[in-house]
Amino acid sequence: MPELLETIATAWVTLLLVGGGVLLLRAQDALHRILALDVLVAIVIALLTIVSYSRDVSYYIDAALVLALLSFGATLVAARHVIRGGRPRS
Repeated sequence: MPELLETIATAWVTLLLVGGGVLLLRAQDALHRILALDVLVAIVIALLTIVSYSRDVSYYIDAALVLALLSFGATLVAARHVIRGGRPRS
């Protein structure tokens, strides 16, 4: 990947991370905070894959996979809680 494209991708993902943080801080209730955290984890996964490519090491990909699995499990737990009628506390 050319260095220019790598720099643009890193800057874009960092900008998205800041936007996701603002979204998390402005969330009104717990469910919106959970969704904002899920978006932030997806952005961190993208950032980890870019860093893995730029440094030419594979353990960042392992960390990204672990984060993806944990995020998926947390989303399932939160959805099950909402479906069963549990009201998230704000």
